[in-house]
Amino acid sequence: MDQTLVLNASYEPLRVVPWQKAITLLFQGKVEVIAVYDREIRGVTVRVQLPSVLRLLRHVRMKRRFSDVPFSRTNVYARDDNRCQYCGGRFSPTQLTFDHVVPVARGGRKDWNNIVTCCIECNRRKGDLLPEEAGLSLLRRPRKPPALPHLTLSLGLRRAPESWHDYLFWDLSWDKG
Repeated sequence: MDQTLVLNASYEPLRVVPWQKAITLLFQGKVEVIAVYDREIRGVTVRVQLPSVLRLLRHVRMKRRFSDVPFSRTNVYARDDNRCQYCGGRFSPTQLTFDHVVPVARGGRKDWNNIVTCCIECNRRKGDLLPEEAGLSLLRRPRKPPALPHLTLSLGLRRAPESWHDYLFWDLSWDKG
């Protein structure tokens, strides 16, 4: 294992760093070791257990709160649960598209409050009309979600080390295979 999980002072996961960066942070006195691997790093005059989990001694402000959901196609699909907001059908992302509730030609904007997930058939039917004009009605009005419906934490690993599990408190399915 060549990577170390770095936690904020409040034990929130911040990032995964290479073991070399972990050792640097440790010797700079910026972190405390929470968990170690069974491996040792040896120098001429020093031996150090390879850190698995480190915690920063000073709190670092996050640039963006997790509750600040960025506007993106993926997040709109997640908000709408991959359902067409007109017919209610559930589709794969490749069978879905964005729909401007108020068409761009009529001053509609590309934002959380005007974009919904739509199947291709309903999108063609609606065209540049308002939903009512096309004989369609929305399942629910679009709005910015208060938080992501789920968080995918990509670690670039087949599976996270056991020592990380207590600190990755999101709803993750651990691949034991």
